[in-house]
Amino acid sequence: MTKDQFESISLKKYAEESYLNYAMYVILDRALPNVGDGLKPVQRRILYAMSELGLDAGAKYKKSARTVGDVIGKFHPHGDSAAYEAMVLMAQNFSFKYPLVDGQGNWGSQDDPKSFAAMRYTESKLTAFANLLISELKSGTVDWQPNFDGSLLEPVIFPSKIPMILLNGTSGIAVGMATDIASHNINEVIDATIKLIDKPKTDLKDILKIINGPDFSNHASIIANSEELYEMYATGRGGFKIQAHWTQEQNQIIINALPYQASGSKILEQIADQMVNKKLPMVVDLSDEGDHKEPVRLVITLKSNRVNASDLMNHLFASTDLQKSYRMNMNLISLKGGPKVFSLVDLLKEWLVFRKETVKRKLEHRLDQVNDRLHILEGLLTIFIDIDKVIKIIRNSEEPKKDLIKNFKLSDIQANAILEIKLRQIAKLEQIKLEKEKNELVSEQDEIEKVLKSKSRLKTLIKNELLEIKDNFGDERKSPIISESEAKVFSEEETIVTEPITVVLSKAGWIRSAKGHEIDPSSLSYKGDDSLQDFARGKSNQLAVFLDSNGKAYSIPSHSLPSARGMGEPITGRLNADSGVKFISSSIGADVDKFLIMNSGGYGYIAEYKNMISNKKSGRAFMRLPENAEMLKAIPLRNDHTHIAAVSNIGKLLIFEISELPILGKGKGNKIINIPKDKLAAGEEFMAHAQLLAIDSSLRIEVGKRFVTLKPKDWSEYILTRAKRGKKVGKLINIERLVEELKTSKEDH
Repeated sequence: MTKDQFESISLKKYAEESYLNYAMYVILDRALPNVGDGLKPVQRRILYAMSELGLDAGAKYKKSARTVGDVIGKFHPHGDSAAYEAMVLMAQNFSFKYPLVDGQGNWGSQDDPKSFAAMRYTESKLTAFANLLISELKSGTVDWQPNFDGSLLEPVIFPSKIPMILLNGTSGIAVGMATDIASHNINEVIDATIKLIDKPKTDLKDILKIINGPDFSNHASIIANSEELYEMYATGRGGFKIQAHWTQEQNQIIINALPYQASGSKILEQIADQMVNKKLPMVVDLSDEGDHKEPVRLVITLKSNRVNASDLMNHLFASTDLQKSYRMNMNLISLKGGPKVFSLVDLLKEWLVFRKETVKRKLEHRLDQVNDRLHILEGLLTIFIDIDKVIKIIRNSEEPKKDLIKNFKLSDIQANAILEIKLRQIAKLEQIKLEKEKNELVSEQDEIEKVLKSKSRLKTLIKNELLEIKDNFGDERKSPIISESEAKVFSEEETIVTEPITVVLSKAGWIRSAKGHEIDPSSLSYKGDDSLQDFARGKSNQLAVFLDSNGKAYSIPSHSLPSARGMGEPITGRLNADSGVKFISSSIGADVDKFLIMNSGGYGYIAEYKNMISNKKSGRAFMRLPENAEMLKAIPLRNDHTHIAAVSNIGKLLIFEISELPILGKGKGNKIINIPKDKLAAGEEFMAHAQLLAIDSSLRIEVGKRFVTLKPKDWSEYILTRAKRGKKVGKLINIERLVEELKTSKEDH
């Protein structure tokens, strides 16, 4: 081969042309559906091959391998597995809202869509719904093209009677572009299409009053507000979320509808992982109870009926595939032959253009058939004028066709029809039948011509077809639409089952937690010579606060404390406390709860619980202590508390109104009872204890095993202003504790 026989082309040009050719092939012949019938080429070829095999809805099932063989052998020269998978998708009611293939055998499950049996085991035929695509195929409605080897013809597009692309949706990835279209409800799509037929200028706002949004084959919820839906359908691009449907039965959550393409087994794995990581302590069991009758039934068993199921599901929506996001990209092959992103209104209008042209072609095709038949009938009826002459010509003429044309002024087609009739067809009864047929065809001819000449009649015909489809295949919306999701991942505190607990602190600094408020902390077993230091009652989802002898505050999640069935564990293992400190107080409460904070130096203040909490293991400086003073136990403040009672070690009692003590976030506080500095420094005098009192409470003063009870009328004489020295209580010294006794009689006041 000589040099002149080669064609030179730059690498850049060759690459550009090759890439463009490949891109257009993928876009037009593989990945994107056509706006007319909503099908990709492989789907169209599968359905056409099945129709050619006679596998309509009323036929018997045939092996799927037979269909796949015809598809790849005649129309789609690609892998058999790819063709079969495309066929499977059209048969799965969880993939296609309105399946086009009726499958018999194992066609996969929502949990594992690709678990379908091999094509040699499954059988299939077309559904009745698929007839909406192919019923008019042989009626002159569409163009035909040669197959890949030119041996056969295949339809370029199906004459779809309905906007199929919106009903089943689709997804596909082409070169440099993709398509993702959700399924919709057939009733809504038909009503919207009819609305545009009647009023072509209807805007999107009015269409969205009819088409509420996507609709899937189960009761999973669509999450999108009206603004998001409008933007999505106006631009052809956007997104939404789908949320599983669930109900509660006693202490069980039943999930019976999953998001589109979500796997139940994967979801259970995701929940189980959280259970292993102790993020879902309120869940005790998981199970998949799905069967043939009820394919989706995931059961979550809760620890108790007190668990808030809604909060748990909102957490699972945020952390598992029980809620999934989906994008919308209405990218289709337009009637002009190229890709285009359609708005909802433009898509429906484009399909109506397609449908009007299809119906016109069908009517024109039928009109041609009617005219051809009328032409033959006119010839047949002509011979009945002189049937004997016709018989004579046929019996005696060497060229009966020419003689018939000449004598009766017939066309070639008419003469051939006459020569092909049987003797019984020249009976009088047959003449009557032919005249009846002619009259019917003339009437049909007239009707067709009227429709073709009138836009309004054409619109009415299309409307009536759509209404008939709605009557035959219509269904109500299944997927509810909610404007927003309350999906939210649990905080650590929210993962805790809320139950009453008692937090116990020992003198040696050991901590533990007991269920309930009925337990007596002093009755618990303690290690060696250890004993009860303090306790607090609250809920398992609250933080426990511990105060040390240096005035620092530390926080530990109460649910994480060891069980009171054992001895507990040293608090120092949980915290980075200063060396040598002792833990004085344990408290638990809500953020707004108030506590009396005080020290032996006679100072104190009221603190809100939220200000006592520390996020650091090393704690936070909470109370500034006078020299030689130590922290005392924090006392919870009730709404009915009106007074503070403080007593020194030498037996002086001071009572004053709570309002005299400020509410602070931290600091030294104000003087509660006057303790001389020199005596405090020498350890001779200090504030031994303090208590909060209601106006009708008695005050119990304990000294060792002895005690004195002051009724309201008795303790009222000790009421002075804050920061006084107080009054001596008899001869009592070394007072250990003050206790508020709530039960009093009217005589005590």
